[in-house]
Amino acid sequence: MKKPYLIIVAGGSASGKSTVVKAILEKSGIKDCLTINQDDYYKNQDHMTMEERLLVNYDHPLSIDNDVLYQDLISLLEGKTILKPIYDYKNYTRSDQTETIEPKPIIILEGILSLTDKSIRNLADLKLYVESDDDLRLIRRIKRDVKERGRSLDSVVDQYLNTVKPMYHKYVKPTKRYADMIIPNDEAHQKAVDVIVGMLKSKKEELK
Repeated sequence: MKKPYLIIVAGGSASGKSTVVKAILEKSGIKDCLTINQDDYYKNQDHMTMEERLLVNYDHPLSIDNDVLYQDLISLLEGKTILKPIYDYKNYTRSDQTETIEPKPIIILEGILSLTDKSIRNLADLKLYVESDDDLRLIRRIKRDVKERGRSLDSVVDQYLNTVKPMYHKYVKPTKRYADMIIPNDEAHQKAVDVIVGMLKSKKEELK
């Protein structure tokens, strides 16, 4: 296998990153693809009490173990298998379990802070930033966290106003300057997806 093609997809919380990635893969017909969620690389916090873990700012770049993520990406790009960490959201620390991951022709790294680290950015062949209106992202986040994660409305709103929104404007939004393409996702993203699909289809044969 030739060197994998690495795509980084960044953007604010609930901006629609996963939706865009899914649309790209479905429309391109590419099956042999590996998607990595940057959230699994939150730092190990088993040395901290639960009270301390709850106070951690998970929207700050320092919450991510970029050193481990970088080394794992290097290994994958060199054709090596990795043991990817798994984050335990219930206990706010890294799980004792790992996941065996083999490299694939296309690797997608997805995460709100995935463009903040220069060494990781420099590994990417294509950098995408999914942009969406603040109010729309809040609505999406409320629907997701209340329905899928059992959160209360008050807790979601409090976290958004106190941490998510200020960290987005301080650390996440500025990284769109590093993107090769900014994808608007307030209403539709089809035209941008079509452009990316065309690029990937042209590389299908090269990546085999």
